Amino acid sequence: MTTFGQAVAGTVGRRAVAAVASSGIILTLSASAGIAAPNNVAPVQAANLTAAAAANLDSPGTTSEVVTVAADAAWSFTAVEATSEAAPPPPPPPPVVVTTTARTTASESQASRSTEREAVEETPAAAPQVTSASAAAVIDIAYRYVGTPYVYGGGTPSGFDCSGFTSYVFAQVGISLPRSSSAQRSAGTIVSAAEAQPGDLIWWPGHVGIYLGGDQHIAARNPGTPLTAGPIYRANPTFIRVL
Repeated sequence: MTTFGQAVAGTVGRRAVAAVASSGIILTLSASAGIAAPNNVAPVQAANLTAAAAANLDSPGTTSEVVTVAADAAWSFTAVEATSEAAPPPPPPPPVVVTTTARTTASESQASRSTEREAVEETPAAAPQVTSASAAAVIDIAYRYVGTPYVYGGGTPSGFDCSGFTSYVFAQVGISLPRSSSAQRSAGTIVSAAEAQPGDLIWWPGHVGIYLGGDQHIAARNPGTPLTAGPIYRANPTFIRVL
C-alpha cells in the first residue's frame, strides 16, 4: 500500500492531495477541488499526517491537505439529459396583391370604333320596307351585286364605279340615268332628308348611291372595297327622287 501510494503521489505532482482512509484506500484529489470531509470522519492523527506528508511531497517545504474518508462512503452522480428542438420556421410573408386598372387609350378606342364600323359596313343591311313597286324592284336588283369589285369606269356586273352601278340598276327598271355622278344630281327631284324614301338616289360631290332608308345605302364606294350595303358614312347628303 505504501508503494502504491508513493506511485500515485508521484504521478499527480506537486499540488496533489492524498486522502488515506481508515481501510487503507488511497484517493487522489486536486488541491483546488475543496472537498469537505463528512462529519463522521475521525480526526487525522499527527503521526499519520507527518508520515503521509514525508512520503508524498516531492520537494522540501511543500505541504498538501490530507483528509480521511470513511470506508463506507458512497458517491453518486445524476446524469442530466438536455433536449433541444429546432426553432419553428418563420411565418410565410403576406401575399402581394397587385391591383391593375384597365385603361383604354384614345388610339385603342379609335381602332375599336373603326373595326366596328368596318364590320357594320361589310354586313349587308336588310332590305327596308318601300312604298312603291318600282322602288322595291330597284333595291332588289341592287342587292344582287353586293360584293362586286370596284372598277374605274365600270358599268357591268364584272365591275362597277359608283355612277356606273346606279345607272345599270335603274336601267333594269326602265329608267335611264346619265353616266356621271355629277350629271345624276340633276336627273330627278331633290327632296329633304325627312322626305327621302328607299329607292331614291343619295348624292355627294364625286359620289352617288341608292338610299335604302334608315340611314343605310348601297353603293360602289372606292377601289379595294367591293360593292357594299351599310350605314351612310358621309355627312350632308343630297336625296334625289327619280322614280
